[in-house]
Amino acid sequence: QLVVKSHLGSGPGGKWDIRPWSLADLKKTMTKWQKELEGKGWNSLYLNNHDQPRAVSRFGDDGKYRVESAKMLATFLHMMQGTPYIYQGEEIGMTNVRFPSIEYYRDIETLNMYKECVEEYGEDPQKVMEKIYYKGRDNARTPMQWDDSENAGFTTGTPWIPVNPNYKEINVKEALADPNSVFHYYKKLIQLRKQHDIIVYGTYDLILEDDPYIYAYTRTLGNEKLIVITNFSEKTPVFRLPDDITYKTKELLISNYDVDETEELKEIRLRPWEARVYKIRLS
Repeated sequence: QLVVKSHLGSGPGGKWDIRPWSLADLKKTMTKWQKELEGKGWNSLYLNNHDQPRAVSRFGDDGKYRVESAKMLATFLHMMQGTPYIYQGEEIGMTNVRFPSIEYYRDIETLNMYKECVEEYGEDPQKVMEKIYYKGRDNARTPMQWDDSENAGFTTGTPWIPVNPNYKEINVKEALADPNSVFHYYKKLIQLRKQHDIIVYGTYDLILEDDPYIYAYTRTLGNEKLIVITNFSEKTPVFRLPDDITYKTKELLISNYDVDETEELKEIRLRPWEARVYKIRLS
């Protein structure tokens, strides 16, 4: 079963303890917010902020499938009802950082936790560092990676915290030059929200609730429906359209892989971390 890293628990590390968290939990949480605010309020949609680890490292694959999973997460969030927030670096797929020792960290919560676990409870320092690599707030606070020059082009001086060493590969300059980058994918998502009222106003409904790898949902407005399909894994599960959803026409709005637009929607073998959004006209 798919698991992502959660950060709840008890013991010396308290909330820093890491336990498995199934995709079913994410479905339940997001669906609760979508449905309970329906017609009553408006969601703030975000996966990243200054107090959280980087989303592509927490929920995606920040290695082999960094680009694909960053695009998938963006699709998953931007097709929901509410206002999406993009945190600095999210739009280029910035990742968590793995500094070699606690001396490189600045966040007071991180420093206090390390001191408590290592000095007071005698935990293995490397095991404590692994928690910081997953959970630490400094993951979201390293300087913005503008280009491949010194300090990622952030400053000619000395930054308050070191730059993530992967800045030579992951930076704004590279993203702007690559038409298939995470950045340009975000631009497409934003453009779609402006072009299609259904993305803003459509009613959300979860489908394939029990699938352990696929998070799929619909948005419905009048005689149109969006089918949002996201694969939260490196596996290749099969998406099957529920029998009660029929349509006259379909249009692929966006995908993070090349897709044959004539492919039948009723059954799709998804690729690792694949995302697709179809707009259909109901029959």
